[in-house]
Amino acid sequence: MKTFADEFATLNIDAMSLRMYATTTEDVERALLNPTGDLTSLMALLSPAAMAYLEPMAQQAAALTRQRFGANLGLFIPLYVSNLCANECDYCGFSMSNKVKRKTLSLDELNQEVAIIKQRGFDSVLLVSGEHETKVGPSYFEAIMPYIKAQFSHVAIEIQPLETLDYQRLARLGVDAVMVYQETYRPHTYAKHHTRGKKQDFNYRLTSADRIANAGIDKIGLGVLLGLDDWRMDALLMAHHLDYLEKTYWRTRYSISLPRLRPCTGGITPKVELSDAGLVQLICAFRLFNPQVEMSLSTRELPSLRDNLLPLGITHLSAGSSTQPGGYHNPKTELDQFDINDERTVEQVVSALKLRGFNPLWKDWEMAWINVP
Repeated sequence: MKTFADEFATLNIDAMSLRMYATTTEDVERALLNPTGDLTSLMALLSPAAMAYLEPMAQQAAALTRQRFGANLGLFIPLYVSNLCANECDYCGFSMSNKVKRKTLSLDELNQEVAIIKQRGFDSVLLVSGEHETKVGPSYFEAIMPYIKAQFSHVAIEIQPLETLDYQRLARLGVDAVMVYQETYRPHTYAKHHTRGKKQDFNYRLTSADRIANAGIDKIGLGVLLGLDDWRMDALLMAHHLDYLEKTYWRTRYSISLPRLRPCTGGITPKVELSDAGLVQLICAFRLFNPQVEMSLSTRELPSLRDNLLPLGITHLSAGSSTQPGGYHNPKTELDQFDINDERTVEQVVSALKLRGFNPLWKDWEMAWINVP
């Protein structure tokens, strides 16, 4: 069966990079006239030449976002269940060689975390773990999913890539969405940063979304870790991935995440810095390219920047986040995956949203709504 790996192998990435960096102002102006669904237009809007057009890009992106999503912003919270990991990734605090305390939540500890999360009002949760096939593999999530699904109407997971049959079993237990970020779409850079464990297999991760879609999961999340390589090219290659998926698995919903590399235990500095203005360009370019794709924004960014980015294309927002297992019940235990920048309480984030005219949504959707005859 054909996968995105087959399509990816046909891309001339070096030629694409040369073309992007040769983009002229005339190319950008032409792209602004017809950006939707056009990868050539997106290339122009991601180029350095487009930095001079941030204002018209922002205006168009804000109008498209309001037209498609109104003033609604979905709220979710990550629930870290384990920091055990069998991979060596030099940008992640969970990397196996890091001398940090390791923990996997028991059902009692999960109950403590869930009680706090529910008290804060959340009904959409993202389960996150390190990648350890035996101790936090499919069997662990199959064991906890009945309990988690009974507490939340929408459950997403961000765990190690799995086989199609594993995704099918988790879907039957209530998993609604799966996030699998490629980190970087540049194979040489990918190999440099992933030096041990199953995550070394670039193509297996690249084809994860094909397996997720074939398993019937409702939503798939793509993402790159901005800073590992040229962020403009990583973003463009992710757009090629998104375009392929939407055309091949058109029944599935899609989201993208644009996290910048953040400090962590044993972490690295970015190869290519992404400025705040560059992040604005990225968000606007993707909204113009794809008016319906969902875009999430994490607590990696500062509060003031997060608030200012919201109108430009963001549809989902985390708040009050902890990046450590058990971090809601027992914070500051030095088990974090990475440092966060927005440490506002949930109430403070909600107040900021309402002050700016947004409508915070605590619920994504429920299966009952799509089963009505």
